[in-house]
Amino acid sequence: MAKLEYHKTGRVLFTKEMKKEYTILMPQMLPIHFGMFKKLLDLEGYNVMQLNNQGRSVVDEGLKYVHNDTCVPALLVIGQFMDAIKTYNLDPHKLALMITQTGGGCRASNYIHLLRKALKKAGMEYVPVISVSFGLEKNPGFYLSPTLIRRLIYAMMYGDLIMNLANQVRPYENNEGDTDALVEKWCSEMIEQFSHGKGMSRKSMRYFLHEICESFKQIPYTPQDKVKVGIVGEIYIKFSALGNNNLERFLLSEGAEPVVPGLTDFMIFKVYNRIADINIYGGSILKKTFCQFLMNYIENCQHDMIDALKESGRFAVPGDFNQLHTLVNGYLGDGCKMGEGWLLTAEMLELIHSGTDNIICAQPFGCLPNHIVGKGMIRAIKDNFPDSNIVAIDYDPSATEINQENRIKLMLANARGFKAK
Repeated sequence: MAKLEYHKTGRVLFTKEMKKEYTILMPQMLPIHFGMFKKLLDLEGYNVMQLNNQGRSVVDEGLKYVHNDTCVPALLVIGQFMDAIKTYNLDPHKLALMITQTGGGCRASNYIHLLRKALKKAGMEYVPVISVSFGLEKNPGFYLSPTLIRRLIYAMMYGDLIMNLANQVRPYENNEGDTDALVEKWCSEMIEQFSHGKGMSRKSMRYFLHEICESFKQIPYTPQDKVKVGIVGEIYIKFSALGNNNLERFLLSEGAEPVVPGLTDFMIFKVYNRIADINIYGGSILKKTFCQFLMNYIENCQHDMIDALKESGRFAVPGDFNQLHTLVNGYLGDGCKMGEGWLLTAEMLELIHSGTDNIICAQPFGCLPNHIVGKGMIRAIKDNFPDSNIVAIDYDPSATEINQENRIKLMLANARGFKAK
């Protein structure tokens, strides 16, 4: 058994020896993206277990170890960890837990502390927690190498395109399951390409983006006049089926087409915020230059993805980050960046401008940043776009799923009534 080593702050370190012996539990948020992230970590020599456990037991475990006034994403992620250890009968002496850590003023900055507190309460304070972050915490056995970072960025791009295409094809496919099979095929294919050092240049990415679009065009489908429903909100609740009670699946069952903005804009937004901080408050020119370079690179990759969708001649095309930033002028400024910040408002505006007037703003109950830039901006948006049909849905352990679904059904009824006029 690996010998425990401690940081000067008292936290348990994830050591090089643990990398060989331990299983790392990884929570779920985006099945396509995180599925590829998991396999990329496997390629780096880590033994990663992707968690997909759902249900009331996850919520109950979260409530057991996290105060119910803490934001819902923290409660669910921690609950998923604790439930998985019990459900799958895992040996906690051979486990490490992985969680992203962004910092900033949002309560998400406390997730890692809350997770360690939960482990201590459960008598498992010896379990190391790996913070996936830049500079916040370091572990001898876990390293975000330049190669891994590059692979993760490209996986994010491919993941966004595959998710976008799947959402546009799945509601209309003639043979149920065709879309999901192609999603799995391309996720595996891109990991195989990465393992041979391919698919990670602008030139090769443009080739694969084109091939992915062409393959989704080949799925037999029947055109139908379905209501398109955009999904925005706090990033975890927006993407996670556990967080939003399988919202996308529910919309499909109601005969709607989910439209979900991708992860790339959020990542560019986070980099841009570092530039905005320096513009507003001052700071290192070197840091600003690096962030500008990284942002430009990701934006150029995003343009490649957008071009592939345009060239397909069939699929709807999202706007780029610069367009989102322009749309929010007159609503919010760059200083409004806690949580999803101005990006959440911009995503609602972009959906409306692209013809998706029906929007669900999925938010954790009590998430102050989200209530300001999401729920708080709905009236301003509706004043300028009277035909927009926006509903804010709170997700909380005490909120009933049937109440959430009834509110969504009412929104869909309004959408269909408007289309019939």
